[in-house]
Amino acid sequence: MNTDPIADYLTRVRNAIRANHRVVEVPASNIKKEITKVLHDKGYIQNYKFDDSSVQGTIKIALKYDPNTKTPAIFNLVRVSKPGLRKYAKAGALPRVLNGMGVAILSTSKGVVTDKEARDQHIGGEVLCYVY
Repeated sequence: MNTDPIADYLTRVRNAIRANHRVVEVPASNIKKEITKVLHDKGYIQNYKFDDSSVQGTIKIALKYDPNTKTPAIFNLVRVSKPGLRKYAKAGALPRVLNGMGVAILSTSKGVVTDKEARDQHIGGEVLCYVY
């Protein structure tokens, strides 16, 4: 039984990067789809595809690597808010990841956004994960 589906999603992507896989497949949910869209918009993944043929559906993620050095675009994924201890941040106290080099992904009343977008919209929310 999977008690934290977002942590499972991040772990599958992290493991695929460490194994130098090109594509990783994860079970779909609405929040995972939104996180995938944010990762694609910020350039951390190459492409994604939502496959809704089964009951739950899957997300196929094409991971991004540097063409010359073969280093991954995602160095690390860290789960911040967990089911046992939720982490929330107000609009004025949003976290900065690696002094602005990384991205914090938040779940807000306006949807899943990055820390920079939340700062611009002056909204806070649950800090889901850090990506750098």
